[in-house]
Amino acid sequence: MSIHLVGGGRDEARCAAVLAPFVTEARDAAASAGLVIALLLVLEPDDDETIARFTSVLAAAGASADEIRVVAIVEGDRFALDAVEGAHGIFVGGGLTPAYHDAFDGIGDAVRQRVAAGAAYAGFSAGAAIAATAALVGGHRLGDIEVAPEETGEELDGLEVRPGLGLVEFTVDVHAAQWGTIARLLSAVEAGLTARGAAIDEHTALVVDGAGESVRGGGRVWWVESQASGVSVTTRAAS
Repeated sequence: MSIHLVGGGRDEARCAAVLAPFVTEARDAAASAGLVIALLLVLEPDDDETIARFTSVLAAAGASADEIRVVAIVEGDRFALDAVEGAHGIFVGGGLTPAYHDAFDGIGDAVRQRVAAGAAYAGFSAGAAIAATAALVGGHRLGDIEVAPEETGEELDGLEVRPGLGLVEFTVDVHAAQWGTIARLLSAVEAGLTARGAAIDEHTALVVDGAGESVRGGGRVWWVESQASGVSVTTRAAS
């Protein structure tokens, strides 16, 4: 099954358009069984809109309400071992990336096993970032140098790359052109924190499957790679 990495965005119709193939793949994985999409969310204590936001996006992408199993916890908590049990699709939403990273402590193996068994995975913003083997979870400084706007730092100062879910081998950053995080990923690669990464624009999905990598949506994916002479940057849009 495919890994769908979405760079974020607030336009429901545009987000649903790039996520519709994820719902279709999950439905195909379910076959004759009842479709289960596990919607995993990490919320701030006073958050009363994120669940409705993401269930609405999934509904617009083709999933009915009874096919979406919401698993929501608050920042600082961890997902239970059965959070993805029986899921044909795993959707990990957006929010504070370090909190999402911590929330998956203990269930990374379960996620990888479900995906290996045929479940589709979709990560939205934070959910895309933590899908990587080497996950860039935030920060806006490299040493004394500011490499991204402070408000994009995810409550972290220095750049932090941590072990992620390991669903894709390259590092992922999100809100690329909109938040200026391309420079953060470039700095992480240049500093040797990771060898290769993709910064994904909002309302854009980078899809990884057995055939390789493809792009959906209206934005670009900015590929950053380490080279002997420094760092190279290439872009790719939907064909």
